[in-house]
Amino acid sequence: MIEALISSKTRIKLLLKFFLNSSNRAYLRGLEEEFGESTNAIRLELNKLEQVGMITSDVQGNKKFFKANTKHPLFFDLNSIIRKYIGIDTIIENVINQLGEVERVYLTGEFARGLDNNVIDLELIGIVNTNYLADLIKKAEPLVKRKIRYVIYSPEEYTEVKDKQEKLLIWSR
Repeated sequence: MIEALISSKTRIKLLLKFFLNSSNRAYLRGLEEEFGESTNAIRLELNKLEQVGMITSDVQGNKKFFKANTKHPLFFDLNSIIRKYIGIDTIIENVINQLGEVERVYLTGEFARGLDNNVIDLELIGIVNTNYLADLIKKAEPLVKRKIRYVIYSPEEYTEVKDKQEKLLIWSR
């Protein structure tokens, strides 16, 4: 869907990287490694996005770091488009809102890092009927055209989890 609107695959990757998780920061060589694309293609797109004020940059040492400009008038619109592109809104509407006692849901894995993937990884915190959740996930996967993996923690268990994995809160009660 988004590919029909934005023809540059590099630009789509950059929008995903910076506008899904606004705390993501990256520099040119790091993006080259993550995307597997030439620095020239990435640099051209970064310059365009920076010129229109959608991303900002700051220099630390000899590296120029980029991040989303959350004050840009289109930031929340782009964030919403990216969430729809991934399928987060569909998951919340068709799965999370129907579960009942879920306190929080985190996006983890590649998407939390701002990288596209065929699998959406979620952490659910709350009391969940796993059989009902599995049925809802099975119905939601064709809608988002991605596999959905999940881990469930009770609120007590979650306070004990001390992983270093990057997470993005996508829903809370």
